[in-house]
Amino acid sequence: MPADPAPIITPPPCPTEPVILPLGRDGWLVRFHLTMEPWVPDAVQMLVARATANPPKGITGISPCLGSVLFTYDPDASDRMAVRTGIADILRDTDWRGVTPTPAPTVWHLPTAFGGDHGPDLNTVAGLTGLGTDAVVRMITDTPLRVLAIGFAPGQPYLGLLPEALNLPRMSEINPQVPYGAVALAISQLVLFANPSPTGWRQVARTAFRPYQPDAPVPLPLSAGDEVRLIPVGAGEMDALLSSGDPMGGARHEVRG
Repeated sequence: MPADPAPIITPPPCPTEPVILPLGRDGWLVRFHLTMEPWVPDAVQMLVARATANPPKGITGISPCLGSVLFTYDPDASDRMAVRTGIADILRDTDWRGVTPTPAPTVWHLPTAFGGDHGPDLNTVAGLTGLGTDAVVRMITDTPLRVLAIGFAPGQPYLGLLPEALNLPRMSEINPQVPYGAVALAISQLVLFANPSPTGWRQVARTAFRPYQPDAPVPLPLSAGDEVRLIPVGAGEMDALLSSGDPMGGARHEVRG
């Protein structure tokens, strides 16, 4: 059947409740906020968990984003507004700004070398924050990071949220290239680069872990909602991990439940 025309919806700039927005002819986007407030990642993960456990009728895909969740459906087999109603039912009667964090299904431990050649911007970050390099590293490694979203490049995770002290803007000039495994910081988040790439984020560390492994049985080891712990190692150990050619780079993981 032809898809019903989507109503025109203009969301408030900073909604106090989740907003359901049409996206193309086969999607609805639930937007929690336009900025990455501390409560937003928990709200995204809670909605994904609820919708995965009891998906609205007709839903074919659920994709978490940094501050929103995309629901897709088959427009030739499902009524557009009925799908929207099913999504609205999941959102109803919940204080999304006060949800309890959903336990991470998998916890990853990634050996990570900070500073020096592996983190050339660590000193700059320490200077901008007024903290010493040791304090910055401690703040990062003490934070139970979550995979907020995967995107921009295949398998590339955005991790967060970091404490407010590390809420730094992107650089005004682009770094022409960071290596794969680079851990770069901006706006209370980290990006773990899947491939060599230009970036406006500051590289504070590096891992030997490849978040995109196209020839592996599981090409994308990380999933949105996973927890990531960065485990500090020395430069020599990181050099050895990089030389080994192992795409896991010494990473280990625990599956919960």
